[in-house]
Parts: sequence; C-alpha cells; structure tokens
Amino acid sequence: MPYRLGLTGSIGMGKSTTAGFFAAAGLPVWDADAAVHRLYARGGAAVAPIAAVWPQAVMDGAVDRPALKTIIAADDTALSSIEAIVHPLVATDRADFLAKASADIVVFDIPLLFEKGTEVEMDATLLVTAPAALQRARVMARDGMTDAQFQTILSRQMPDVEKRARATHIIETLSMDAAGACVTALVAYIRKARNA
Repeated sequence: MPYRLGLTGSIGMGKSTTAGFFAAAGLPVWDADAAVHRLYARGGAAVAPIAAVWPQAVMDGAVDRPALKTIIAADDTALSSIEAIVHPLVATDRADFLAKASADIVVFDIPLLFEKGTEVEMDATLLVTAPAALQRARVMARDGMTDAQFQTILSRQMPDVEKRARATHIIETLSMDAAGACVTALVAYIRKARNA
C-alpha cells in the first residue's frame, strides 16, 4: 500500500501550486476538484442521480454548475442533498486512483480534508498555509472575485488556525521556491521514515 498524504489548505494558500511540486517530483496526485468535474461531465457518474432530483441542473448530458449554484442559493437543504450524492462517488474515484497507483507515496489534494473527516484515510496530512493578508491579496486578484464571494468561501472552510492544530506537516507558501524546497524535503523525510 502506498503512503497516503492528504494535502489541504484554504483558498489562496497555494495548495494547487504545492500539488504541482509533488507532481513534478513524480508522485501521483489525486485532485478532489478534478474528480468532481469528471463526475459532472457528460457521462459522469453524478449526472443521472442529480438529474433525477434537479432536472434543470443538467444540460447537454452534463451537470451545469451555475444552475447548481442557483439551486443551492434558493434551497438551504440542496447542498447537503447534492453532497449526499456526490461524496460517495468522489470516495470511489479516490479509492480507484489509489488502487491503480504504483508509486511509494500518493498525494490526495482535498480542499475540505478536515471538514469532511477524510484525514482518517491518510497516513499523514500536509497543510499549505500563508498569512491572512497574503491569502486575501491572492484571492482578490482572481478574475471576478468579490469580497462577498471570498467571505462565503471562507465561511465554509475550517479556520486556518484549527487546520494548523490538526495537520501532521505544514508548509508556508511565502515564496514558491521555498515551498518547492519544503516539498522536496518532505518527500525525502517520508521515504526515510518508511525505510527506517
């Protein structure tokens, strides 16, 4: 069984960039967001069950994400109902990825790792973090991002201080060079510990 490293971090912390460093080091990286996109795409496993409940959320054989957002905004119970459909499918996708992996370390990029309790499936967790002012500057630089959207996203994510308390490892992404060096060091550390 490969070593399972759960990678997480709130919006704007540099998680995707850090995941890229692991991929560049030759490690397989499973991306939770990409898995959801596959499930929502034409022929994806989530399309039929979502269409059965919200036919207006499916267009041209794929889940229409803006339509789904509209449904969630209008109905307080919709998000939990959608999650009840999608999360088991995401878990299956993750298990399939792990079963096919031949590497000694597999990285799981999961934004809501702690929020959804998925850390129990991991051998260790890595939190990618940055100071709040830097996080805000990164997020607000994104096209179309508003302060209200940023606050809504933050409200759905566990506070960074709580994630720090739970994480096995922490990387601060003050600079990309430093973050890359930390990834290299962490991979070496995990391999050494496993072979000890």
